[in-house]
Amino acid sequence: MKITLTVNGTAHRLDVEPRRLLADVLRDDLGLTGTHLGCEHGICGACTVLMDGEPVRACLVLAGQGDGSSVRTVEGLAGPGGEPHPLQRAFSAEHALQCGFCTPGFLMVAAGALDTDPDLADHPEAIAGVVGSNICRCTGYEPIRRAITRAAQEQRETTARQ
Repeated sequence: MKITLTVNGTAHRLDVEPRRLLADVLRDDLGLTGTHLGCEHGICGACTVLMDGEPVRACLVLAGQGDGSSVRTVEGLAGPGGEPHPLQRAFSAEHALQCGFCTPGFLMVAAGALDTDPDLADHPEAIAGVVGSNICRCTGYEPIRRAITRAAQEQRETTARQ
């Protein structure tokens, strides 16, 4: 079946089998290997991307379901000049990654939450919900919570200065 996906701002016309998963199309057809496949059951969150601004598990979405949609992957998180997103800077500063396998999924679910709620820093229970949606076996989650809070504060301060 022929589909069109706009991925990280670029339109892609693809011919995919109806049973192909979005994660496989992103990784194998488009070479965007930042979308990791962990459990392939939608539990771990390593494959999280934003589809039309909403976090989705790319291992559970058929590519055909995304026809006409806009998809943002971790590769599309950096700014137009390649500068790191506030989340990327905060994850580094707060040591919120160790092996890094889960990091793209956490970055994308957090980016979706920040886009939805610019005051996310004021809502620790919402941040806990974001962090609790994905699995990390290395960090103990606290550095990830701190990083999301830090990025939310930075993003709010940047917006206030503009």
